[in-house]
Amino acid sequence: MKIDLHVHSKNGSDGKWTLEEIFAEASRRNVQVMSITDHDSINCQDEAIALADRYGIGYIPGVELNITFSHPAYKDGKGVALDFLGYGYDIHNEPLTIKLYELRNFREKRAKEILKNINREFGKEGRRSFSDHDMEEIQASVDGSFGRPHIADYMIKKSIVSSRKEAFSKYLVKCDVPKMPLGLEEASNLMRGAGGKLVLAHPNDPNGTSLVSFTASVARQHAIIRETMLQYIDGIECWHSRHSGRTIESYLAFARKEDLLMTGGSDCHQQPAIMGTIEIPDYVAGQFDFVKPAG
Repeated sequence: MKIDLHVHSKNGSDGKWTLEEIFAEASRRNVQVMSITDHDSINCQDEAIALADRYGIGYIPGVELNITFSHPAYKDGKGVALDFLGYGYDIHNEPLTIKLYELRNFREKRAKEILKNINREFGKEGRRSFSDHDMEEIQASVDGSFGRPHIADYMIKKSIVSSRKEAFSKYLVKCDVPKMPLGLEEASNLMRGAGGKLVLAHPNDPNGTSLVSFTASVARQHAIIRETMLQYIDGIECWHSRHSGRTIESYLAFARKEDLLMTGGSDCHQQPAIMGTIEIPDYVAGQFDFVKPAG
């Protein structure tokens, strides 16, 4: 069985493909159980469920929440961003949908502040500033939650940079503005209140929002989770496209010891399209009461 419980779409966040394109390709690749996990957005879940049924793919409602997390022993107690995945929740739960609406609205305000900061950098370079028209064009490209990747893509379109990597390294990191804070306890209460499960995403991802921000030692990462997270989370994303075999085995052992769900996915944004390429055992799907296709 092919399983992928971490896929992003253009409809909901920063994927490059629409849901229709994603499910058509997933079907061609014989993916049998999947989840769309857009950033702070569940607006496309009704459509995803319908498409999964049409293509004969088992489906688990998903979302990826960006959380501000701190630990007193690291970074002088300052908060860092971590990602958590929510699965199997009621997609129409009112407290959850209201909170995600607030987060999306804040993302738009944040984007405008980021553009102001970028314009300061442009001024130093003698480059023309982004205008209100530029902001409108960027907004028009956003189907789901507004994020820095949309600004990066617009900078590529305007030949300011050649890649997302260059956009982030040259402008978007130094010009960043803090996101609307969402704490782990609040996220846990929201997800569990909606009947779902909260899972720590890609804990040892060297290139993403992960516990590597605190320490590269997997043993110390385990200690952080044990000391501060266990009461709020239900699982760990053990399999991930940027997890080594050693990381996977270590987190599997940790999850079993702490009686946590074990999930996995490609984190596919269709750059390239890697969905269904991670070897994930069948029992992962069996941990969830997923939506099975009719017939």
